[in-house]
Amino acid sequence: MFIIKNIFQKLGVFVEDNTVPIIMIALLLIIISFQGAQLIGMASGTDTFVEKSSKLYQDYDHLYLNLFGTESIVVMVEGSDVTKPELLKALDRAYLSVQNIPGVVEVTSPSTVIKEVNYQMTGRSTIPDDPQTIDGIIDSSMPSALMPDNTHAIMSVVLEGTSSDSTQEEILRETETSIELANFPADYNIIVTGNPAFSIAMNEEMNTSMGILLLLSILLMVVVLYLVFKHVRWRLLPLPIVLVGIIFTFGAMGFLNIPMSMVSMSAFPVLIGLGIDYAIQFHNRIEEELERGETDEEAVIDTIKHTGPAVLIALIITALGFFSLFTSTVPMIQDFGKLLMIGIVMCFISSLFLGVTVLYGFDKISKWNILGRFGLKKNSAHHETHTHVIIDEEHEPDFLEKALKGMSTFSMRNPILILSIAGLLCIGGLYADNLVGIQTDTQTFVPQDMPALLDLQHMGEILGGSDQLNLIIKTDDNSDPELLKWIDEFSAHEVAGRSHIQDSSSIVDLVKEANSGKIPDSSDEVQAIYDQLPEMQKDAYLNGNSIIMLNLNIGNAMSELGLEGIESLSNVVQEDLQWMAPPPGVHVTITGHSMVYVEVISALTSGRVFMTMLGIVLVFAGLLVIYRDILKALTPVLTMIIVVGWSGGLMYYTGMEYTPMTATLGALILGVGSEYAILMMERYFEEREKGAGPEEAMQEASVKIGKAIVTSGLTTVFGFSALIASPFSITSNFGVITVMDVILALLATFVIFPPIIVTLDKYREKRRHFHQSHHNSGSSGSNILKSIQEAITQ
Repeated sequence: MFIIKNIFQKLGVFVEDNTVPIIMIALLLIIISFQGAQLIGMASGTDTFVEKSSKLYQDYDHLYLNLFGTESIVVMVEGSDVTKPELLKALDRAYLSVQNIPGVVEVTSPSTVIKEVNYQMTGRSTIPDDPQTIDGIIDSSMPSALMPDNTHAIMSVVLEGTSSDSTQEEILRETETSIELANFPADYNIIVTGNPAFSIAMNEEMNTSMGILLLLSILLMVVVLYLVFKHVRWRLLPLPIVLVGIIFTFGAMGFLNIPMSMVSMSAFPVLIGLGIDYAIQFHNRIEEELERGETDEEAVIDTIKHTGPAVLIALIITALGFFSLFTSTVPMIQDFGKLLMIGIVMCFISSLFLGVTVLYGFDKISKWNILGRFGLKKNSAHHETHTHVIIDEEHEPDFLEKALKGMSTFSMRNPILILSIAGLLCIGGLYADNLVGIQTDTQTFVPQDMPALLDLQHMGEILGGSDQLNLIIKTDDNSDPELLKWIDEFSAHEVAGRSHIQDSSSIVDLVKEANSGKIPDSSDEVQAIYDQLPEMQKDAYLNGNSIIMLNLNIGNAMSELGLEGIESLSNVVQEDLQWMAPPPGVHVTITGHSMVYVEVISALTSGRVFMTMLGIVLVFAGLLVIYRDILKALTPVLTMIIVVGWSGGLMYYTGMEYTPMTATLGALILGVGSEYAILMMERYFEEREKGAGPEEAMQEASVKIGKAIVTSGLTTVFGFSALIASPFSITSNFGVITVMDVILALLATFVIFPPIIVTLDKYREKRRHFHQSHHNSGSSGSNILKSIQEAITQ
């Protein structure tokens, strides 16, 4: 620790000697960070849930998306009668415009079906003016997918499944423009929806929500600082200092290509709650040093020398708790961990260099009375401390300090009762944690009144669900009649025997349709039919001569069955593949959008447990390295383990579900909550070194540092509580449970920590006395023996 303080002392001298260059460098970094922030991309797709390196995702990406995958922008027209000629002509004008948009693979519309049939009947490729002719064509030839009833017409704009987000947005905007220019009759409602439209709208909502969360978090911090930091000058200064750290984080996010997702956008209110404490500590200490009568230069050097190492230790322990997030297989959780790690470092750097420098400058200016006329002169009243700063020893304890002392005293005097109840609640919570449900349907994460979501749900009600299990069939010859017959039999078996498989589609349907309902007996005949099929139809089911696609439609399985149900259904299909095995040499892989999300289940169950366990080990190891004392390393960790158990029980009894965000709670509790126990422990051993006994030292620590810890906890609670206002349920639920967990961590610091550390410290003291008495008795015996030997010699 002496070496570290020596390093920070030299750093303090550097800061004091280079105030202007530090401010200039900070301004330059802010400008660079704004440039980096322009590079931040939005992410809301499948790859935010599943690691791209996993076999499941690679099958989905390489075999499905690249070869067969498409996305569709759906234009849904609804009104009293969509069979009217003027409506169909407007739909045809939209069709002709949309099909010319770059990037559009195919457009299907009721108007094209009617024009094709009319051309066969009359030789004219137009929409008939006679309603009866139109009705006849619709009754005989119109697919239900394009016109499910007389009040709805569907135009589907098909894009490549691998289209970038920017390409999809360009096509969506062009489609919307084409719809406006098509001059639809006024009494019809036109809805542009589909998965691309929903994803784009969700990204826009995330951007808007991000700004609201940051603004609310800033306002809450203003309230906290104004209320609890009133004993220093420039009480709001820590806020702009931490915001500079946030700006640095935004810049790093862009340069490191970390996308903004539903999870990562929540990192910034969390960072404001954590980072403000770093700025407060430096601010408090420099004010304290100045109050003691030190010069400005001495105050800067002593502040960095003494506060820098303490804040750095807190940062390291917090980072060790967050580090376990990198073990998650869910990419958006990894990104969340990256942002938290980068953010706390940036906030520390901003507080250490910029915060101290600005305070140093403000104090210099205030002594010139330039700011004095604005009421910013130094207050002659005693500066009470905050968070990690020593509180005046002589003042009369207030109600909060008395209450904290009473809580710790009661818990120390009843250790068996307190620890037994806490332990039982922890064990019960850990058990209940296994019963907490898992929610991974992205539609439930977004604002439920979002127009794009309502449109998508409305489309599902009209057209039915579109979830699929996609079976990629690898073969040496995709025209083998035996293989096609097997596909036909297997598809019929799955649709008939599995209630959630509604229908199937494959190349077999097209072959049978072209051959009077039968599959030919020779490969040559099958190949001849393939050659006659339009390329667009073939490409949907065939790739080269070796791959065939079989789609099993499972409707609204994601919302009806959930991921666990889909996983069970896929397992049943896998068993059926073994029972109704394909011809020799044929390999079948089950993939698709729904299947990829199945991997999230294991990531959020076994993955989150491993994250928490690793966080515990890392925090313990970090404390052991720093303190080289098993008691000092073990006590904070034991306290936080109890809080982790309580948190699991709280989630179960409040009916919350695990999401990619709440799965990070274990790591967050360890990272944030350990700091409170460490602060209490530091003060406890400081009192012990002064000669106080265990109970007396704990009482003194509760009074002298307790109020500061509660204040520090409140700043964190207020920072986290901004998340509750998010329109995204995944974020607001995370905000609720994290606020509860921080409160639990504070409670554990004053109720659970005291009996643990006092009991273990007493036990260690007894063992030390025991070994010392044995050593002394052994020394006495050897002295007697030595005297006898000397007497005999004489």
